[in-house]
Amino acid sequence: MTNKLLERAKELQPQLVENRRWLHSHAEVGFELTETCAFVEEKLRELGYEPRRMSKAGVVATLGKPGGKTILLRADMDALPMREESGLAFAAKGDAAHTCGHDLHTAMLLGAAKLLKEHESELNGCVKLMFQPDEEGTNPLGFSGSQAMLEDGILEAPHVDAAFSMHIWSNAPYTAGTFFSRKGALMSSCDTVTVTVTGKGTHGSMPQDGVDPINAGVHIYQAFENLLAREIPPFEQCTLTIGQFQSGSAANVLPETAQLVGTLRTVSEDTRARMKQRIEAICAGVGQAFGVQVKVTFTQDIPCVYNAPAFTESVMECVEELTGRPVGDMEVPLTGSDDWSEISQKADSCYMLLSAGTAEEGYPWAHHNPKVTFNEDVMHKGAAAFCAVALDWLRKNG
Repeated sequence: MTNKLLERAKELQPQLVENRRWLHSHAEVGFELTETCAFVEEKLRELGYEPRRMSKAGVVATLGKPGGKTILLRADMDALPMREESGLAFAAKGDAAHTCGHDLHTAMLLGAAKLLKEHESELNGCVKLMFQPDEEGTNPLGFSGSQAMLEDGILEAPHVDAAFSMHIWSNAPYTAGTFFSRKGALMSSCDTVTVTVTGKGTHGSMPQDGVDPINAGVHIYQAFENLLAREIPPFEQCTLTIGQFQSGSAANVLPETAQLVGTLRTVSEDTRARMKQRIEAICAGVGQAFGVQVKVTFTQDIPCVYNAPAFTESVMECVEELTGRPVGDMEVPLTGSDDWSEISQKADSCYMLLSAGTAEEGYPWAHHNPKVTFNEDVMHKGAAAFCAVALDWLRKNG
């Protein structure tokens, strides 16, 4: 059955590409997905679903037999706030671009929705389709699309027992069409760290009359570097990168404030908590030593993506049977993040990656690069995998 499923998915490839290219050229950001949501809802209705809106820009649909177990399949829909430089004929023209491949994810899950409808009589339970906004975390209020949909009950009515998602990958370590993943931690947590230092402004010629926030900020920055070098074991993945250091507006004025903004990434919740404590302690100590006020805030608050080992092993076996190819087993987690982590912390979950080309195959650009492109030929495999995983899990567990 699985080989026939892949063959059927390949027959849908032209429709997958057509949907993907429409989504790509109509890129939208965050929770402002007016055209995207309307397109997804229209396609689902054409297939016989009754989609409903959730969290302003999320779309949910279900099929199967109520009362049994439920598996959730998720695709993110949002683009990034940047201009595209891919040179594609269907490139987005405005200030938003699908440089992370979410347009492919959405098209693949729409393809799976069609496949699942064709196999609905075989479903020993329910499948819930989750089309998610704002995975990229562009919302200025500090919460992401997955967090919003969780708050609105995505894991209930019906209750979700298992969850599966995937991400397309350009400039991948595996040839196009290869799936890869790992059990346990797959991606890093993500916390945005904002440190605001308040001193006392004065004329640049009389620094003794002020309290320099830049000097204190530099010492905080250096302490953060030493924190990584001296308190994190060499074998443990953890990064703390300061991407913004802003202060002042004139050469001859000592400013009143300075601000450092960065990102903290770990694959261990214990390390994550310990790092937050040490960041706060360092800032308090520097503040006292230099006579400045220091405020630390953590936003985004995305935990690490965790793949439930037993479920992930079952998914890998299912995908290997589907494709006739081994699933790549990653040695270490990725340093990037995904708000799928919110789902993965609350339900047995698996997150899988699908190669959309290596540098040698002509796909040298990584995600979030304005020039990135993806091999569309792999899309039918993604659609088939969504469907196969749902059918297989419900057959075994429904």
